[in-house]
Amino acid sequence: MHIDDFGMDTITLAGGLEAKLAAVKAAGFSQIMLMARDLVGHPDGVDAAVRAVRASGLRVTGFQVLRDFEGLSGHLHDYKVDIAKSMLSMCAALGCRVLLACSSTSQHASADPDVIARDLRKLALLALPHRINVAFEGLSWGRHINEFTQAWDVVQRADLPNLGIGVDSYHILATQTPLDGLAQVDPRKIFLVQLSDFMWNEVRTPEERMATARTFRVFPGEGVHNERLVALVRMLDRMGYRGDYSFEVFNDDYQQLPLPVVAERARRAAVWLGEDILRRSTPLPNRMQLRPARGALAG
Repeated sequence: MHIDDFGMDTITLAGGLEAKLAAVKAAGFSQIMLMARDLVGHPDGVDAAVRAVRASGLRVTGFQVLRDFEGLSGHLHDYKVDIAKSMLSMCAALGCRVLLACSSTSQHASADPDVIARDLRKLALLALPHRINVAFEGLSWGRHINEFTQAWDVVQRADLPNLGIGVDSYHILATQTPLDGLAQVDPRKIFLVQLSDFMWNEVRTPEERMATARTFRVFPGEGVHNERLVALVRMLDRMGYRGDYSFEVFNDDYQQLPLPVVAERARRAAVWLGEDILRRSTPLPNRMQLRPARGALAG
């Protein structure tokens, strides 16, 4: 893994899309993870948002997030298929190759893994003409699937080349899922890795996990689970994963800070992981060699 394999997520930053893109670019990153609302919420419309992203020169890591897709039936299933088609169209317009789908929290969703696999297979087939990969992620508060091991099981059952899993360090830390389960995962079927930490030791209930995930994640190196997060990154590297890493940091405090301040925190996290943890020595694109500030992000 090299430093330029890291990207930021717009969810971390306050302000409009163009300002976010500029801040991420100025910090030296070459890629960004977008949410659908970055496009549909743009004051000049979706087409203008797409133009802004393309003009920024940033590669789109992935597009998120399709929720509660699998396990539904009848009109609920049809409704979600329509939502998926719209999201895939936006994803394709961006030139993005990964759509993130997270496990269902719906009380109407089936727990049958074969039903879930069938629906994920349908989603992947919808994505295939767009040349988009679907990364299925187990939310730590998911109703039936809440760990990456369960997500991997249904992905295997669905068995399509453009269907894989998304690995999110927050959910692994929240559920305390043993990392040795990764040994069963084909690294070529990990389509996205999202990294973040949080600042207390445990989140015991689904409600606690959701609240922490959506308001108080922090960048790698800023939380209290450095040892396990480092172990995760090193294990993925040893497995041969060479895809993207995105900092998915939902944090209400960061939404109140200037964009350059938050982007700098992300930059320090990328340098810490890339250089200090994995001992790579590749600078961020178009920048001098970067080093963490003194005392910052000690592992």
